[in-house]
Amino acid sequence: MRFLSRWPHPQAFADQPLAQMLAADAHTRPFITFLLLHDLLRPGYDYLVARKFAGLVDLARGTRLEADLTGFAEAATALGFSAHVRARAAERVLARLLIQTGRPMHELTVADLTELGTAFTAHTAARGGGGDNDRGFLHAAWATLFHLGIIEVTPPNRRRRDHTGHAHHFGGVPAWLAARLGDYTTALIGTHAPSTCDGIAIRLAHFGRHLAAIDPGLDSLAQLERQPHIETYLAAVAAGRLRGGQPISVGEQRNRVITLGRFLTDITDWGWPDAPPRRLVFPRDVPKTPRPLPRYVPVDADRRLSEALQHSPNRLLADALLLARATGLRVGELVDLELDCVHEIPGQGAWLKVPLGKLDTERMVPLDDDALTVVDRIAASRSPGRPLPHPKTGRPTEFLLTHHGKRVSVHALRAELARAAQAAGLDRITPHQLRHTWATALINAGCSLQALMQLLGHTSAAMSLRYAKLFDATVRAEYEHALAQAKAHHGPALPGRPTLPIIDVTGGSDWKDTPLIKARLAGGYCLRTAAQGSCAYANICEHCPNFRTDAAFRTILATQRADVEILAADAEARGWGEEAARHRRLLDRLDAHLANTEPA
Repeated sequence: MRFLSRWPHPQAFADQPLAQMLAADAHTRPFITFLLLHDLLRPGYDYLVARKFAGLVDLARGTRLEADLTGFAEAATALGFSAHVRARAAERVLARLLIQTGRPMHELTVADLTELGTAFTAHTAARGGGGDNDRGFLHAAWATLFHLGIIEVTPPNRRRRDHTGHAHHFGGVPAWLAARLGDYTTALIGTHAPSTCDGIAIRLAHFGRHLAAIDPGLDSLAQLERQPHIETYLAAVAAGRLRGGQPISVGEQRNRVITLGRFLTDITDWGWPDAPPRRLVFPRDVPKTPRPLPRYVPVDADRRLSEALQHSPNRLLADALLLARATGLRVGELVDLELDCVHEIPGQGAWLKVPLGKLDTERMVPLDDDALTVVDRIAASRSPGRPLPHPKTGRPTEFLLTHHGKRVSVHALRAELARAAQAAGLDRITPHQLRHTWATALINAGCSLQALMQLLGHTSAAMSLRYAKLFDATVRAEYEHALAQAKAHHGPALPGRPTLPIIDVTGGSDWKDTPLIKARLAGGYCLRTAAQGSCAYANICEHCPNFRTDAAFRTILATQRADVEILAADAEARGWGEEAARHRRLLDRLDAHLANTEPA
């Protein structure tokens, strides 16, 4: 054997340059694979990553690797990974780890995974890109090893780079200022969430780059002046643009100005020797916040969106969004729901425990049967596994929304909502609009402001009053009263719409046979096009608890009932399920009224 004659000790092969190792011919490579699988050669991750193997998992049968590869595949299956991802993670990651370390799977460490990840990165750089698949397989293997209890650290976020401190935010900021901004953000770590500290660092970095551009000679915070430094920055913020060219939102403008003002106030209060000698940012510098009404999803669009989510192939994500629509959760609260979030209260039904969210408050939201069904579907489709560390407390937590052994991300939920909106023929919809839609429906149905505050988790009435302003019944009543008075005194301001002759609508046939949305009223009937939909006020009196009738009206009620029965049959024949159900509900009410007026 030429290989052994050249390298009597096979491990010496690993000392060769990588290019020479990979240049082994087709007769030598199978022997090298044999050495690898029988712990006779550990060539290094650079070779294992660059070398292509034909069916490495199959070749490992009968070796010490087989049992570990089988156990790994079973665990990956339980986490919901596809057959392709399971096979590639086993072959591309686990088999190479077992070969290079010479240890069994249960002895692998985070350092081993990190070292292999570094080799993947170097290989990708050498090829000029294209390493997404390897990073994905490494992430899947890491998640599987975590849920097997082998690794105690969850896989790193593939979309976010881990950094120590905030210095990476201060690119383009003069070194002296970057150091002081770093001192400030470090001082906030004990009292602010990590994401808040990152946001502060990012916004202060904008101010730092502005100073570098307008006053390169500045070398101390004590030299800051109102006109040359602060006012020019306020103007720059007002005219600022995002990378895509869109203007900065008013909310972001406010955050940048408030963050700068807070920074200068804090360092003055803390007695920093280089703090400016006088106040430079004032309350009037903060842009005023526009107060738009909540952007709810209109009823028809809401129905179409719900249908698109019901038919989505991405069941876990779609059901999570349906749960948000049924409970008014913020998207951050949704992903933080725990597995035991549903509480059955004797005599009070089922309630959803909403975790600490945006305002650091917990609350309970009642669940109806439909919402409970959605929760049950989520529990059935989520992936099992070890409890995951809570992002706020670090305690092991069983989250409700887990997929492939990790928490469902806000990004994934937004992507699914965008897909469903597109499938429903709608413009872009955000998860928070589902919350607005839920609250709007409640307020329109007569929910009290106090109850709405508790359901939404608001800490002030002003936050909930925005929904009450959407469709204020008092405003509508006052408007209609005043309009009626004005028309009585001055006549209509606009020419009235001419009533279309009935023959033009029905074509001369019986109105009950027309392909229109029909409503039989006590004193007539209503016809609307399908595009208009059914009238929200049709037969509202018959359904009102204050409606009263007696035996003198039995003939009218009986005639109305006969027509309504025809309309129900007509709607069913046309496949208009909701219309048929509406007519059936009216039939039930008319039957009740007729029964109440029947002579003794």
